[in-house]
Amino acid sequence: MEINTQEELKAHLMATNEEFRRVAQEHSLYHKQLEALEAKSHLTEQEQIEEVRLKKLKLHLKDQMIQMMAEHKSQQVA
Repeated sequence: MEINTQEELKAHLMATNEEFRRVAQEHSLYHKQLEALEAKSHLTEQEQIEEVRLKKLKLHLKDQMIQMMAEHKSQQVA
């Protein structure tokens, strides 16, 4: 199976790799929580701290997904 785009690779890993699927689902959960915070007109100090925490967690998960995708690509070339 030839995977040509990043989106195709993500879809392939979502379908075939349980760890990638778990990380992607957690990333999506943090994204939804951030959207809910960003929809508010004013954030409390605690909500601002939570927003920063969620952004860091989300970024870490995105980095993990990119690493997994890179590893998958390198295995396909080898």
